[in-house]
Amino acid sequence: MKSIYIDKDELLKFINSDNTQISGVSYEWEGEDVVHLRLTPSRHAFGKCGRCGWVKGEIASKERGVYYISFADSSTTPCVEYCDCDGNAVQCSVCYIPSQDEMYSRAKGILEVDILSNKRVMIVGLGSFGSQIAIELAKAGVGNFALFDFDRVELHNLARHTATINDLGRLKTDVLTDAILGKNKLAKVDRYPIDINEHKGVMDLEVAKSDLIICATDNNPSRFALTDSLLKHGKIGIFGRAVTRAEGGDVFRHRPDGPCYHCLVGAAAHALASEEITGRDQLPAYVSEADANAAIQVGLSSDIEPICNLMVKLSLMELSRGEQSGIEALESELTYDYYMWANRRERRHAKWTPFNASPRTPTILRWYGARINKVDDCPLCSNSITLDLGDDLPIDILNDDLEGITIE
Repeated sequence: MKSIYIDKDELLKFINSDNTQISGVSYEWEGEDVVHLRLTPSRHAFGKCGRCGWVKGEIASKERGVYYISFADSSTTPCVEYCDCDGNAVQCSVCYIPSQDEMYSRAKGILEVDILSNKRVMIVGLGSFGSQIAIELAKAGVGNFALFDFDRVELHNLARHTATINDLGRLKTDVLTDAILGKNKLAKVDRYPIDINEHKGVMDLEVAKSDLIICATDNNPSRFALTDSLLKHGKIGIFGRAVTRAEGGDVFRHRPDGPCYHCLVGAAAHALASEEITGRDQLPAYVSEADANAAIQVGLSSDIEPICNLMVKLSLMELSRGEQSGIEALESELTYDYYMWANRRERRHAKWTPFNASPRTPTILRWYGARINKVDDCPLCSNSITLDLGDDLPIDILNDDLEGITIE
């Protein structure tokens, strides 16, 4: 017997309408006896596409190969039949795609879903970071997105990206739109397959409209451009990245009254190009075979997930700030501007102590927070960093492009 899935919101929309009969679309997972019946076409079809009919009352005649959803007088319980190739009506069991309220019922008490549904999040960069963060925010109930990325899914993306082989060649903005709507069917998604460095006016307009901006790009020019706009409009921004081979990474939160991204990395970072090396053609000719192999290794997806997870938590906390929820206690705990994470004790983290060493010294697989102070000579606001991590912290644990490190 086929399992039929009907969207409960669409079902109620039809029942409460003046229509007595309307045509819809069926999407079948071939060979699995699972069919989704939709009142309106899905933007991204899956499986085999067919037709269905929504009818109140009796069905006069049935067309072969069509699914029929019928309702008896004053009934809200559908009867679903499939007219097979021989003209026989085959009864089908019915399951429901839950309504919006039911989809997020398990999050109530932890997250203010009704508030999140009205929030707008702008995500710049839909690579391994931005793709995961977008989906997690959709799962939490965020209702409005502005997605920026000019890139398409390539083979080298698949090791860490949420996209699949079937998405190769597609715009990342399209792939993530499908993923968001697959988790939150009522979400509104605006797609911008553009480079913000070349379309700063469009970027600036979206920053002004958004409640939170997430920067998940791989280059500093885009981060500085976003920082300018954040300062201009008094918006909150979350910046995140992984270092080479995802041996570690960091997260920076920009608040209107706090330090900016320029405070964190300093003027020298303006000259840095893209931080992620995706192929040998981006390496100098004199690089050895061993160094080339190491440089193009992007790191494991599991290595970036802790960084994405913190970015999601900070995002949900900022979107819910001031509201009673199960995560409001984080407001008094996640108070740092900057957070550091290390996956392995290698290269820049080689001097960190082993994981089973004294907790007073930095080890891998633990978060460390830092406070950043603003000073007058930053082109935007400041450039002095103060770390509140204890006297045993080695001063070279941070990324090479950070300036002005002092230990409390």
